[in-house]
Amino acid sequence: MTAVPMTSLDTSYDVLLLDLDGTVYQGPEEIPGAKEALARCTARQFFVTNNASRGPEAVAKHLTQLGMAATADAVVTSAQAAARLVAARIPSGSMVLVVGAEALAAEIANVGLVPVRSFEDRPVAVVQGFSPDIGWRDLAEGALAIRAGALWVASNVDTTLPSERGLLPGNGSLVAALRTATGQEPLVAGKPASPIMDDACRLSRASNPLVVGDRLDTDIAGANGAELDSLLVLTGVSSVVDVVLADSALRPTYIANNLDGLHLPLDDVRFGGSEHWHAEVLDGDLVVRFTGADGDPLTGIRAVAPVAWSAGNVQRIRAADEATAPFVAAWHG
Repeated sequence: MTAVPMTSLDTSYDVLLLDLDGTVYQGPEEIPGAKEALARCTARQFFVTNNASRGPEAVAKHLTQLGMAATADAVVTSAQAAARLVAARIPSGSMVLVVGAEALAAEIANVGLVPVRSFEDRPVAVVQGFSPDIGWRDLAEGALAIRAGALWVASNVDTTLPSERGLLPGNGSLVAALRTATGQEPLVAGKPASPIMDDACRLSRASNPLVVGDRLDTDIAGANGAELDSLLVLTGVSSVVDVVLADSALRPTYIANNLDGLHLPLDDVRFGGSEHWHAEVLDGDLVVRFTGADGDPLTGIRAVAPVAWSAGNVQRIRAADEATAPFVAAWHG
């Protein structure tokens, strides 16, 4: 077995708050190496997902089928967070219109509310979460209730959902339809909003957690909002170019290609300078130069991103010379 560095992320934090889609798996398939990386971890693992289409038991079963150790009580979903958010704002026993999967309806029932599917039931709240089966009629019922004054809670507003086929429309795309139809804004339970992060920290009893995910706008923004450290892995939505151009709310503490980064020395995943990588900002461009013989593209990103972040006005990245051009081209995919 490969030795784990004493100063790795896994040994520096007591709980890993792990995103799922794009971080551990894509659709039904494990992201290569995820199972082995998590099996080597000594830190406790909690799985925190914005996907509201499945309950904790189904998520844990999926992880177990992929060969990962997981139990339902170590899974925190945006459906649970949304249900708790609704329950804190309306009387027990109230009707709640569910625009989403049966797993979301079950969470509404679990908090003492009554899930319904029709505006004719006079719901006092609407809760919306992702389901691949949502259609126009479901959105229409939600629009009628929201226009009539019902409280509107969205499990999350991710515009896309990673899958083995590529990026698909996420719950945020469906929320946008109701936003357009009603002119209203929902309360949000999932990342980057605080309810799901608060639930994850409370349920895991973490004293020093690390948030791990693939999206700057949800996982990393949620960590920053909760004042938690974070690791961005490049197996899902966000790219290295996104990292360089990110504003302060979206900047991760660490970056790695995949979950193997949990076991690397801290100096290999934290941002900081390198003697062979140089950058300056000229007229909104981050101009990068590599002066070594054999460079690692991710080391380059870790070295030059802080230069861009300090300047705060970078619009694009370009190479200073032909030797650096292949690295910059690789960053842009």
